[in-house]
Amino acid sequence: MKATPEERFESLYWTHHQELLAFIRRRTSPNVAEDILAETFVVTWRRIEEVPMEARPWLFGVARNSIRNYVRADSRQQALRIRLEQEPPEAQHDLSVSIASRADLVRAWNLLTDSEQEVIALTAWDDLSNNEAATVLGCTKSAFAVRLFRARRRLLHLLERTGTGSSGSGPRRQAQGSQS
Repeated sequence: MKATPEERFESLYWTHHQELLAFIRRRTSPNVAEDILAETFVVTWRRIEEVPMEARPWLFGVARNSIRNYVRADSRQQALRIRLEQEPPEAQHDLSVSIASRADLVRAWNLLTDSEQEVIALTAWDDLSNNEAATVLGCTKSAFAVRLFRARRRLLHLLERTGTGSSGSGPRRQAQGSQS
């Protein structure tokens, strides 16, 4: 009788978790090893039908890839921290203008659709290239570029309608936007 996916997963976990944890600990800091092991078994569960009968080398490969993903993410976070530390602090000309502009940005952001927010966030906050972001969304690079262009254009339009866009064009554009 063939084991159910749950039984197979449980067997894989109890058979290999200690040696995988030792493998991960030798390559990372001890405080992240458990998280990487958990990610390894999340991937294993998602791909349980693809796990070969000789699972040990496959599991070590997944663990290795999970370590590499962690290292890449950690490197991006470190680079961002360094960039932020090196940037000179912004001069606050007028606190009320700064607060109003941020409130307008939040209001405009909330008017975007979820997909528009996602394409902007992937590049602006997650610092992904267009190619990487396209992979995340499962579309071509050119399709992602079009989505990003349209989302940015809509955000700028919404900002102009709230009066924080380019100087002098806010009220006029607001009047034009209310007619459409």
